[in-house]
Formats: sequence, C-alpha cells, structure tokens
Amino acid sequence: MAAIGSVIDGKYEILKLIGQGGMSKVYLAMDKRLNKQWAVKEIEKRGRDKNNEVIIQSAIAEANMIKRLDHPALPRIVDIIDNGKVIFVIMDYIEGEPLSKILEEYGAQPQDLVIEWAKQLCEVLDYLHTCSPPIIYRDMKPANVMLKPDGNLKLIDFGIAREYKEQNLADTVSLGTKGYAAPEQFGGKGQTDPRTDVYCLGVTLYHLVTGHNPTEPPYELYPIRQWNPSLSGGLERIIEKCTQLNPDDRYQSCAELMYALNHYEEADDLYRAKQKKKLRGFYAVAGAAVLSLGIGVLGQVMNIQTNNADYNKTIQMAEKASTDQAKIDYFLKAIDIKPVETKAYLGLLNAFKGDAAFTVPEEEQFKKKINAHLIEFRDNPDYPDLAFEVGKMYWYYYDYGKSENSDNQITRMKSSIQWFEDAVQYGSEKSDYYEMAVIYRDIGRFNQNITLHIEEASDKGKYKPYWENIKGLIKMVDKSPEESEIVKLELYKLTMYSIETYARKFKLDGVKESDLRAVTDAVKRSTEDVEVTAEKTETIKKDVIGRFALTEKAVDNAFRKE
Repeated sequence: MAAIGSVIDGKYEILKLIGQGGMSKVYLAMDKRLNKQWAVKEIEKRGRDKNNEVIIQSAIAEANMIKRLDHPALPRIVDIIDNGKVIFVIMDYIEGEPLSKILEEYGAQPQDLVIEWAKQLCEVLDYLHTCSPPIIYRDMKPANVMLKPDGNLKLIDFGIAREYKEQNLADTVSLGTKGYAAPEQFGGKGQTDPRTDVYCLGVTLYHLVTGHNPTEPPYELYPIRQWNPSLSGGLERIIEKCTQLNPDDRYQSCAELMYALNHYEEADDLYRAKQKKKLRGFYAVAGAAVLSLGIGVLGQVMNIQTNNADYNKTIQMAEKASTDQAKIDYFLKAIDIKPVETKAYLGLLNAFKGDAAFTVPEEEQFKKKINAHLIEFRDNPDYPDLAFEVGKMYWYYYDYGKSENSDNQITRMKSSIQWFEDAVQYGSEKSDYYEMAVIYRDIGRFNQNITLHIEEASDKGKYKPYWENIKGLIKMVDKSPEESEIVKLELYKLTMYSIETYARKFKLDGVKESDLRAVTDAVKRSTEDVEVTAEKTETIKKDVIGRFALTEKAVDNAFRKE
C-alpha cells in the first residue's frame, strides 16, 4: 500500500486514498512538476495468486486500450509504472459523483435530464463501437458514470470492455453486473456486440428515471409508467425496446437509439392520440375557442401576475435578509417559483460568495436546481450571462480539492470550462462578456490538456496562444474597476505560476524576454496596489508576492546565455 506523502517515480505525491476494491486501491496524487492532480490505481502483484495475475493482465489491457482512445467523455491514461512489486496506473482524476450516489441521495431523476444524459452516453458508446476494431463496453450502470461539476458525464471502469471479433460466436464468459447486464453476457449465449451496450444503457435509463434498482426486488423491469404515470410513453417504448432479451429485437446501434431519443415524444401514445384527434376535432373546437380564449387569457394573465408578484417578493426578502444563509434560502424558493429566470440564480451565486468560497454542498444545491431545467434554460436569452457568472464562480471560488498543502486552481479552471463554453455557444459576439468568456475557456482548456500534450511531446506551439490569452485577461480585468480583489489576485497568481512553470516553453514558442519581464513588473505593481479586506485575499496576496523572486529566476534561467 502506497503511504500517504510518498512519491511515485519521482513525480506523483500520494495525497489520500479515495477508493479500493478487492485487489486494487485508488489514490489522489499530485504531480509535483506540473501541480496537477491525478488518480493513481495501485495493483499489488502476488506471485502465486492466479486470480491476481488475471487482474494485473486485465488492468494493463484496460490501460493500453484507453490510451488509444480520445473522447471527452472517457478518462485518459498517461502513465503505467511497474516497480516489480506493484503496478501503478496514472489516469485522469475525475471530479464529481457517480450517478449511483445521486440516485441514493435524490431518487429518480427528472425525465428531461435523464434523456439528456442518455444522449451523452449514446454518443460515447457509439464512438467506442465505431473504433477500429470496435470496443464493447459491457458494464454500463449508474456506478460507472460520473457526473462532473460542469454537468457532463464521464464513463469510467473499462475493466471488462473488449474488442469485438467477428465470427467469434461464443467468446463471452460471465462478465457484467447482474441486473444491468444483457443475457448474452452470461456465457454460451453468443458474442457480445454493440446491442449488448444498448441493453445495459436501457436498464441504466430505467433505474435513473424510476429510481428502482434492477438488482433489488422485484428484479423485473416493469413499464416505467407503472412507477410514475406522468412519464412519457415514448420513453417507455424506447426503454422496453432497448431491454428486449433477443438482441435482434433491440435497437441495432447507438446511432439508431440516439435518433429515437431525439424523437421520443413522437412515440408517445398520448402524442399519437392527440395527432389523430386534431383533424376530427378541429371544427368542433373552433367555435368554442373564441369563448374559451378570452377566459383562458384572463386566467393566464392572473396566474402570471401572481407568480411574478410571488417571485419578486421572495427576491426582495432575499435581498433584505441579514445573513447569507437566509439569502440562500429565499433565492432557492424564488427559483422554485420561476425555475428558468436568471435573477434568482445570480442572487444565489452572490450569496454563496459571502464567505469567499463556493463549497461542495452549495454546488449540490445549485446543480440540483439548474440541472433539472438546463435544456429549456438554454433557450432563455439571458442564459449566456448566467453561464458566464457560473464559470467565474467555479474559476475563483470553488473549494473542492483544496487543502493546506495543495491549491486547487487547476481543478477550479477545469470545472469552469463547460460554463464558459455555454456562454460562448449560446451568447452573442456583441455581448460585453463574450471575448472574456472565450479567453477563460481557452486558458482552462490549456491547463486541462497541457499535461497530456507534454507526455505525448505534442505541446509545441501551445504556449504562445496561452500567453496571449493570459495578457488579454489581465488587460480586461485591470480595465474593469468593479472586479473584486479575489478575481485580480487569483489572476496575478496564475500569471506568476505560468511564467515560473513555462518560462522555457514560452521562449521556445517565440515569446520575448522583454514581454515576460514587462508583464511580471506590471503584475508586481498591480498586486501591491490591491487593497485586501479579508483574510483569504490577504493570504493570496502574500502568496503572489512570495512568487516574485521565483518568477524572475525562472525568466533568468530560461533566457540565460549558454
């Protein structure tokens, strides 16, 4: 067992144990060179244990398989270290929670959200199935799907994935999780193929949308509307087709399933009935419509006025509340009244900032509200403004992974990327925040991907654009007098860290010494000028000032004449 504080291969410092199975343990580790967190899977070798030999071979095969893949919903393997007694697999540390934990805490998930997740999972499974050779995942279940802070999913645990082999009609042994696994996964019933993953995904959707675990009594997949009559008949038909015992009766590919999910409402029996009735009832309805229109409009207007009054009153109560917690409670109530209006969400974010930290429990409160309505929210013209503010919230205030010995700046940047991406994707180039959102997103992407580029020796040319983005962001923040002290100091800290870490890389990419020194001097002056009003910002300011000498030394070393 790796000791906490030990360093593997001179690079990876073990921070804590985050999970373990029968023959393996998973640790959170810090890359001491790059200040980046990784997950380290430790598998101990046991010379006379044949089962252990299988586990070792499986882990190496899994790692080599994943190293060939490139998809945002899949983890990356960056290193495999064999020290003779133990094998360490270095992989992406995936922040977030498995869907199984979300089901345990909150029960059945909103139908629209489950369908959005289903589309993401279809996309990544289709990517695997269209690889050459195709890869069959075979272990889809909520516990193997991570929901990241940005709302996207990550597929984990490739321990039983396999490459599809044509004509190998009886290759499958009993692998998979009973309750989720397809019948053909249990030996002697044919080869697993893409339709196997369709089955497993169908069962996973059943669990997510009903809250009923297929591995527990009654051990049967009832029609989903038996559990919740308000669910869509179209989604019920899709899940039933996915989970047919005969693979020929299922969707034959994830692309076919994706099409069905995009048109699930059209398969709803109520939808079909309504379509048939439309023509028959048109003339009968037309006469009554004139009378009902006036009554309906009047009732709708009165209802909207009531909702608006309640919403505005609740927000006023929040703004007048004397404590941050009271503000949070009122803003959450306002969101329940009008869940796709941005004002209450923005107020909630400001209330979270009261203690200069965006905590994991606060994140859970926020995500529970917005994720349930995210699809319709994206049609709101005010959504890009909110997405931009959420991105900044993660970038500057998120405290997940922070400790006395480890800053979580990279974690914060990575968690913010998708929100800035939404601000760009759904926003207008004419908006005030658009250019800044692009820069935040691109800086985050650089820090997310640079380690892999370094490992693959493909990082040349990445540093100069990053440097220009750093300078652009400094210019924008310095021009904005309303920016908080924490925003300015965190940016200055990132700048010093980047010069200190990548001075030589900047030089090789064509950044001039005079440019680096000019920015360093400007940041030094700006840091000294920041007036801090809290203990947290005082600490950050001291940290930035403490880096000045190291930063200048890094520039000296990078441009020293040999």
